[in-house]
Amino acid sequence: MKIDWAALGSVFGVSLVVTVGLVALFTLGVTALSRREKAAAQGNSAALAVTSAYVCFAACAAAVAYGMYLIVAKA
Repeated sequence: MKIDWAALGSVFGVSLVVTVGLVALFTLGVTALSRREKAAAQGNSAALAVTSAYVCFAACAAAVAYGMYLIVAKA
């Protein structure tokens, strides 16, 4: 049995980058929700913060759904 170390390293690298990216995107969404709370406390409009939070969470959900699609399509 021979292990293709280059392919294994490539899979590891891509999964690491995607995981860090999803965590960062989710963190941006949570930060935007925090800004919404701060804007509401100050009496300002929070529309931009809410919109950006929804966009971040929708992108996270889309990435997870795409990953599931890739798993199911290859099975």
